[in-house]
Amino acid sequence: MAQSWRHPRFTKQSGELSMTAMIDVVFLLLIFFVCTASFQAVEMVLPSSLLVSSSATVDVPIEPPEDLERIVVVVAGDASRVRWLVNDQPCDSIATLTELLGAIASVDASLPVVVDCGDAVPLAQAIEVYDLARSLGLSKVQFAADAP
Repeated sequence: MAQSWRHPRFTKQSGELSMTAMIDVVFLLLIFFVCTASFQAVEMVLPSSLLVSSSATVDVPIEPPEDLERIVVVVAGDASRVRWLVNDQPCDSIATLTELLGAIASVDASLPVVVDCGDAVPLAQAIEVYDLARSLGLSKVQFAADAP
């Protein structure tokens, strides 16, 4: 018996398509559209005018909140008198500092806090500001350092 080493001229083709390739294409399209989608601004910060009555409108200027990148707490003074500045806004007491940091933490607790202490400020004051920020839910608290 002689064996034939020829390939058959006609091969039987399946009428089904491979689903794996189609799933891969759909998955890649999904990733593409998610990555290239443009996200819209939150409607709360869009300016608007309020309707007072049917015949008159009053334009109320709505100032969008500042987009803070970080909270900078400057502790200045000496052992006898300590002053605090939160993003250039002065605080006269630790209670005012607590209120201001609490208000910021209630809006966005993920903001980093940088505690910048002067040379004459006691370490206890710096640690007090650090502990205060951590107790209000601000988790990214750092100390500022001079550049070398």
